[in-house]
Amino acid sequence: MTIAHASDSTFNTETSEGLVLADFWADWCGPCKMIAPVLEEIDSEMSDQVKIVKLDVDNNQETAGNYGVMSIPTLLLFKDGEVVDQVVGYQPKEALVELINKHA
Repeated sequence: MTIAHASDSTFNTETSEGLVLADFWADWCGPCKMIAPVLEEIDSEMSDQVKIVKLDVDNNQETAGNYGVMSIPTLLLFKDGEVVDQVVGYQPKEALVELINKHA
């Protein structure tokens, strides 16, 4: 599975089923660029367990506002459309894998 890129109009659909890790990011954000390859690794290793969705907060402010995203990167973990966990800031791969496994 490849990482999905959502917009305000597609975000709810992208996060409605199964376990989904949503990455709220922006082009200008240094820590967002640092976490991108970590998310790609998780996607290639765990795509059968979790779907990764990215949302550019600059172009999709409505969704970011709906979820109270104040700092980026913010990662929200959804299970069947409901937020079950959240982390803010760069996280090492091990921490994200642990977060996913806790809710799998």
